[in-house]
Amino acid sequence: MMHLLAATGLEPSGSLTTASIVLLCIAVGMALAFEFVNGFHDTANAVATVIYTHSLPPWIAVIWSGCWNLLGVLLSPLGVAFGVLALLPVEMMLNVGSTAGFAMVFSLLLSAIVWNLGTWYLGLPASSSHTLFGAIIGVGLANAMLSGHSYRDGVNWGKLEATLLWLLLSPLIGFICAGLLLAISKMLVRWPELFQAPDGKKAPPLAIRALLILTCTGVSYGHGSNDGQKGMGLILLILIGILPGVYALNPDVGHKDLAALATSASQVQTAISEQAAAAAPVPSNPSEVLSGYLLSSGVYNDQIMPALRAVNGKIVDGLRGKNSISELSASQRSELRRDIFESTSVLAKLRNDKKITDANLLMLIGTDKDKAGYKSRMDQLTQFIPFWVKLATALALGMGTMIGWKRIVVTVGEKIGKTHLTYAQGAAAELVAAATIVFATRYDKPVSTTHVLSSGVAGTMAANRSGLQMDTLRNLLMAWVLTLPVCTLLGAGLFAAGLLVVLHNLVLVAVGVLTTGALATGTIMIWRFRPATNRRVEVKSPVAV
Repeated sequence: MMHLLAATGLEPSGSLTTASIVLLCIAVGMALAFEFVNGFHDTANAVATVIYTHSLPPWIAVIWSGCWNLLGVLLSPLGVAFGVLALLPVEMMLNVGSTAGFAMVFSLLLSAIVWNLGTWYLGLPASSSHTLFGAIIGVGLANAMLSGHSYRDGVNWGKLEATLLWLLLSPLIGFICAGLLLAISKMLVRWPELFQAPDGKKAPPLAIRALLILTCTGVSYGHGSNDGQKGMGLILLILIGILPGVYALNPDVGHKDLAALATSASQVQTAISEQAAAAAPVPSNPSEVLSGYLLSSGVYNDQIMPALRAVNGKIVDGLRGKNSISELSASQRSELRRDIFESTSVLAKLRNDKKITDANLLMLIGTDKDKAGYKSRMDQLTQFIPFWVKLATALALGMGTMIGWKRIVVTVGEKIGKTHLTYAQGAAAELVAAATIVFATRYDKPVSTTHVLSSGVAGTMAANRSGLQMDTLRNLLMAWVLTLPVCTLLGAGLFAAGLLVVLHNLVLVAVGVLTTGALATGTIMIWRFRPATNRRVEVKSPVAV
């Protein structure tokens, strides 16, 4: 695989070629396109109740939601963004500026955009999060197969398992909690108007409007703080690959912080050097030794500690005496970022594998959530999102919401239950969705706004004994179940086709592209031409359109 990783015209450098500028524009444009599609596909769920119930005119609702999405993106922590990046193969993270790295990014984004557009066209609230994770799995497996590694090395399976668990549990939480909230409200709240469905185009009472606007605000903010981070992480990955001199390390880290980081690296280096296993001769390729250990199939051997001593020593040398990141060249920044990733990740794995028994070194490493731990300290240099990336992502989400909200609003309002959505049902579903998303973001867990809210609406319908439209639920479940495998195949096909371009095998490229296109088209056509009872039917909606 290394010959593929080296086959690139985008090696870290301090200057940009015309080809690099074009690639940068295309890559960032695709990442923002993903967020744009995410906006009219996912964020439409946030405005569904206020538009459907006529609490706000559509154009005001989408602007309002877009503004709170913007705030959610700007004010959110970065745990979800870097949690998504942690799912990617180690080779991709270490060689993001390579041809394989860019093939990975393009295939991830294109797969997610294609599937989101298809399900949006059919009015199905499928999940942008699931599309992205499915594509990551596909890219990782294809990379492992092409590089001759075990499939276990394709993805960070431990991290993926925890992520998918949250994605699985969050709709159940939405269904159960929204249903319980509605049932409790009906027992305790004596307000008949709250439990009525919208009356034509008539706006609800002022207090109910305020309640629905508040819950819409919560879902919008939560969506921006969680879903918005996924695109930001990918944009940063693109920028690191093309402009390492600017984005490999956080340029805002000041002299005092650099001095503190250098001290921390020196302390860890001393503790590593005191380990008996580290006294062995340093291998000729310490970086490759560490990256091999970081694979899922990587096992501890006698070369790990000497290699770790060498790589962490480079961090100490790189930070020593530096007053600013600007004192490092573009290549030095790229190399230092790689060294930090390898050193901190290997130390964490050694701790988790119980290969370190020295109390002092374990104290310096700390836990994953320990703010004083070595990795958390070094994250100051590597885990940052430029403000303009946050702003561009938020604007893309908001603009997408303003364009494509209508199809999803009708599905959420009319097609999940056998009766139209009441004010109380909409408020309960959105309140639970907002709380679930904000809680997940607090603990750096990605969730699907679409799944949580749609499940919440279904839960309120069940609690209200309104009945559920089984055709719609079957279609929603079909979209949810197919999203991961279809996007896995899409991601794998597009990634393989991108790498085959490097090998100049146009026949295989054509086969890969045609297969991928046929898969996407065939899946969408299955929905488009399924029996009439299962099709998306245009229902005359009370939404003012």
